[in-house]
Order: sequence, then C-alpha cells, then structure tokens
Amino acid sequence: VGVYVLKAIGAIATFIAGLIVAMFLRKATLRALRLAPPEVADLMSKIVYYGVAFMAGVAALSVAGVNVSGLLLTGGIIGVALGFASQTVVSNFLSGVFLYIDRPFRPGDPISLDDVNVSGIVYDVSVFSTRIRTWDGIFVRVPNDKVFNATIKNFSMNVARRVEYLISISYSSDIELARKAILRVLDNEPLVLREPAPEVFVENLGDSGVILRVRFWVPSQFWINIKMEMLERIKVELEKSGIEIPFPQRVVWLHMVGGNGSS
Repeated sequence: VGVYVLKAIGAIATFIAGLIVAMFLRKATLRALRLAPPEVADLMSKIVYYGVAFMAGVAALSVAGVNVSGLLLTGGIIGVALGFASQTVVSNFLSGVFLYIDRPFRPGDPISLDDVNVSGIVYDVSVFSTRIRTWDGIFVRVPNDKVFNATIKNFSMNVARRVEYLISISYSSDIELARKAILRVLDNEPLVLREPAPEVFVENLGDSGVILRVRFWVPSQFWINIKMEMLERIKVELEKSGIEIPFPQRVVWLHMVGGNGSS
C-alpha cells in the first residue's frame, strides 16, 4: 500500500509541477508576443500551455506506474491523422505567425500580391488570412500561406515613387520645345521632387511620331493623384506650345496597272 501511496504522491507532484511550468511558459509566451495581434498571442500561449500540461499528465501517469506506451501510440496516430486533416489550417496559421515576425506590411498599406493577382489596401491581418480592399472597393480574403509565399510589393515602404509617361509627338514638332513645355509643367507642381530631377528624353522613333519618356518622383502618399493629374496638364501645355500629338498614321502606296498591263 505504501508503494502505491508514494507513486500517487509522486504522480500528483509531477503533474502539479508540470502545470506550474506550463503556466510560467504561457505567461512568458504572452510577454514575448505582447506586440503581436491579441488572437495570435492568445492562441500561441494556449498551445504552449496545453502542450506542456499534456506532457506533464503523461509523465505523471508514468510515475504512477501506468504503461503509457499505448497511450502515446494512440495519441501519435491521432496526431498524424489530425495533422493531415488540418494541414491547410496549420499552414495558414504558421504563415500568419511568420508574417507577423517579418512584417512586410501593416493595415492601411497599399500592396500588390502579384502571384495571386490581388492588389489594394490591407484592411486586416488575422491568424489565418489577410483581408485586402481592392482598388475598386471589393474586400478579398487571401489565405496567409498564399500571402507568405507570394511576391509582395508594398507601395508605402519607400518615401518617394517614380511616375513615368510615354508621350508621342509628331515628327514635325520641335523636340526641345516639347521638352521645355513638359519640364515647365513639372516645375510648377510643388509635389514633384527636385531631386532626383525630372527627366524628358527620346525613348523611341515610333510609326506615327517621336516617343518621349517622362520621369519624375513624388512622395508616395501622393503618387496616384499626381499620376492622374499631370498627364492632362502636360497635354494642355503641349497644345499651348503648338506641339502636335499625332494620330496613328499609315502611308499607303497604290500601284495602278493599266488595261494594257503598263502602270
């Protein structure tokens, strides 16, 4: 009887010690993840707590003299089955944790996920998915494993972004006059950065006209508005300066053949 009592006392002491360790590790996990989203920190702390508590229970049963090999085998089989069944869920969860650690974006950032063909403003990042409001106002839920494995473009990470246009002018127009007209528009806009300086140069000789490439930099938060506005201003200024923007043109040669076969 004394042996059984000692085993019972040892098992209880082992289990209590395990619970104390589990509680300590849970608090340590919460402290370590204090900057993480609350649901992530809470879920991780619970996984740590119940995992340690389970191991403490197995250890207590072993101290009490219970053969736990069968229990461990059954638990292993169940764990493998659950692992296969919840593979996608676990993958999304782990990807969400890694996204928190890496922090490639935050709610409110404009991003583009090229691999999943989604772009817009980040609305929310949860444990299993990321919600994005696309440019046309549609909310899209993207699983975190797809987000983590995608090529992420964050348009707010840089202080400034470059705007580029391709503008065609007729072959009869003065290139230098067109360049000065475009630079005049850019110089009059205070949001266009002076450094790096705006550029206007001949990109190509097209079928219908000379192709000018226009480059300039603006603060990232004003990029979309400036990009939409400046092209219209440039067109108006080119028209004022007498610069022709050509229509697509084709030169057609007709070879007339007479009735006697002569042209």
